[in-house]
Amino acid sequence: MKVKDGIIGLIVGDALGVPVEFFTRAELAEHPVTKMKGYGTHNQPPGTWSDDSAMTLATMHSIVQKQGVNYDDIMDKFVEWINNGKYMQRGETFDFGATTSTAISRYEHGNPALESGCAGERDNGNGSLMRILPLAYIKDIDYETIENVSALTHAHPRSRIACVLYIEMARSILENEDLTIEEHIDSACDKIKEYYKDSPELKYFEKIFNKDFDMISGKGYVISTFEVVVYSLLNTENYADAVLEAVNIGRDTDTTAAICGGLAGIYYGYDSIPVDWLNEIDKLEKVLSLCERFEAFCDES
Repeated sequence: MKVKDGIIGLIVGDALGVPVEFFTRAELAEHPVTKMKGYGTHNQPPGTWSDDSAMTLATMHSIVQKQGVNYDDIMDKFVEWINNGKYMQRGETFDFGATTSTAISRYEHGNPALESGCAGERDNGNGSLMRILPLAYIKDIDYETIENVSALTHAHPRSRIACVLYIEMARSILENEDLTIEEHIDSACDKIKEYYKDSPELKYFEKIFNKDFDMISGKGYVISTFEVVVYSLLNTENYADAVLEAVNIGRDTDTTAAICGGLAGIYYGYDSIPVDWLNEIDKLEKVLSLCERFEAFCDES
């Protein structure tokens, strides 16, 4: 099932990017990230994860507890995270996006879970893409459910489609071990192009479909993030190089590396993640335990 491959891959990528979030590509070209660092942008110890990992863990925990996808419970756990630091290593929530916090606030003030997400053109950050990976492991998960889990915070069709595309990439890797990473990406893109063929949103994904990466940026826009992820996967040959490539493109470093690390972790395997990086992740054993419980649910469902 490879749950820990993808989830730990995501968490390690997140932690690599936390200390240099908002650094520019030029700054990182002069002083590139090559190992797990600490402090920097958020003044956190080495191996600290951010909202990307916390919301992913909250999603997994909800699914395990409810034995399925329960939108209200996922949002309840997001509330616990943002207000009380649950799913953070030291009980402190130090980083979250405006769209995410607005959606959670709406839910707290009585909006139904599926009516709390923000659906404007400017609400297409990467805040749902970064937490969607657990759904790839659920057997026969449908596109509507993936879209709905995105829409808890990010309800615009572009963000929803991005989440479906990401899950299709992950599922391709999980189900077809003999394909190259490029073939996995192409397979997922073909499915999305067919399913959403009548959607005007598809034009925003053209650079991903065509692997046109002359101009990439690590900013938090969901499409820009996805372009960095695919570029990093296609231009490296192992887990470490893939996530470091994503980090060193700069800007939203923790999220791009987390999203890249999820796919790279599945593709290259848990054992490909450098041991010295893993050793820096506080609370790793608790995460591995949750991964085992989540895998048991997926195996039984």
